Amino acid sequence: MNYSSAKAVISGGASGLGFACAQSIITEGGQVVLLDINQEQGEHAASELGEQALFIQTDISQEQQVESAVDKAAEFMGAINLAIGCAGILGAALIHSKKGPMPADYFQQVVNINLMGSFLLTRAASQHMQNNQAVDGERGLILHTASIAAYEGQIGQTAYSATKAAITGMVLPLAREFARIGVRVMAVAPGVFETPMMEKITPEICEQIAAGIPNPSRFGTPQEFAAMVKHIFENQYLNGTTIRLDAAARLQ
Repeated sequence: MNYSSAKAVISGGASGLGFACAQSIITEGGQVVLLDINQEQGEHAASELGEQALFIQTDISQEQQVESAVDKAAEFMGAINLAIGCAGILGAALIHSKKGPMPADYFQQVVNINLMGSFLLTRAASQHMQNNQAVDGERGLILHTASIAAYEGQIGQTAYSATKAAITGMVLPLAREFARIGVRVMAVAPGVFETPMMEKITPEICEQIAAGIPNPSRFGTPQEFAAMVKHIFENQYLNGTTIRLDAAARLQ
């Protein structure tokens, strides 16, 4: 499929990696619907993208909200052939800290947004994709954002790493199941990228992190992530796996 034909629903689409994907799709002539919990940011993002874009305020962890939003997205675009899951929270915390044990509901919140949200988007989008007219035997692509923390999580990333590892674990069984409806499933595991998650880190620490990235020794850009998503959409033979996009970085 060509990117100009993309009709994409993007969770976490109001900023960061999701918004970069939306910009790329709009530039190529496609359509996007942004799902995000931040209404002000989402409306601004959709306005910036133009009339081929729509924003729907959505809590990605809430089943009915996701179902409703994806239905509205399909109505706006006429179909959905690309779902990009970028909604997520870092959830950085120790199991045992000076504040005491990590509350169970804190861990559950990370699971609800990062993992359950990915499942809900997958279920809702694939429900529509299976009714698409096949193009070369293909009806759509579902792509989720994992992380290199799925493989090399650092201290304090127990909840985050667990959810990202679970996303990588979903990809192959989903790809096998959806083969019968002509829908591919992929994930990208970014390394350290310039996203809103990184804005709270001091410049000094950012420099230290960048110095530990082999080549190039810098943070990735959202545009580089978006370029990978575009390639996956257009390369029909990519299916059922997770691609690391990390400049050879390995978390210590």
